[in-house]
Amino acid sequence: MAKYNSFEEMEVYQKALQFGVKVYKLTLSDEKIAKDYGLKDQLQRAALSISNNIAEGFERETKKELIRFLYFSKGSAGECRNMFNFLLSLEYINNDNYYEYKIMF
Repeated sequence: MAKYNSFEEMEVYQKALQFGVKVYKLTLSDEKIAKDYGLKDQLQRAALSISNNIAEGFERETKKELIRFLYFSKGSAGECRNMFNFLLSLEYINNDNYYEYKIMF
């Protein structure tokens, strides 16, 4: 843990934060997603959970706890990937949008 002074310095956190912001913007600007409240809420919570778990794991101050919370983040990232598969299947997003989000993680 000595490599970083804060979770904000971690590249994985920075990418997770960018992903979460991008997902929030999509869920607020895309008319189909914005109107599907349950889907929108679940996607927003899963996307935010990725960076939240990285931050929480870091703040626990042990390598073991950080690793544990990184696994939680990985699970939330998987949930987001599944939801983007679902959005693509519903035709709420197109292939370009799908791959744009998929390559972020």
